[in-house]
Amino acid sequence: MILVIIRMKVLTEKHKELSQTITSLIGSIRTEKGCRRCDFYRSTENENELCILEEWDVRKNLNSHLKSERFRVLRGAKNLLQGPYEMMAYTVLHPAGTVGSILSSERS
Repeated sequence: MILVIIRMKVLTEKHKELSQTITSLIGSIRTEKGCRRCDFYRSTENENELCILEEWDVRKNLNSHLKSERFRVLRGAKNLLQGPYEMMAYTVLHPAGTVGSILSSERS
C-alpha cells in the first residue's frame, strides 16, 4: 500500500476556489484503478492549510494517477497557493497499523 499526503497553503482570497476544485476531483479520483482512499482535509488551526490524503494499492496505479488529467488539474491549481505544495509518498509494509510498518518514504 502507498500512502500519499499532499499539503498546501492556499492564498486566503483563493481558498474557496481551490476547495471547490479539489472537491470536484475527489469523487473521480476515488474511481481510478487502485485508489483505496482519497480524502480532503482542512487544518483546524489554519483554514488556509489544506491536505489531500490518498491511499493506493500499488506503485503502478499511483504512477498512472500522477500522469492523469485529474492530477494535472490539481497541479495547475498551484497558482492559488502561497508557495509550492508538499507531496510525500510512503510505502507501507503492514497496513494493519503495526509499529514499524512504514518501509520507505519519498518527498516531492
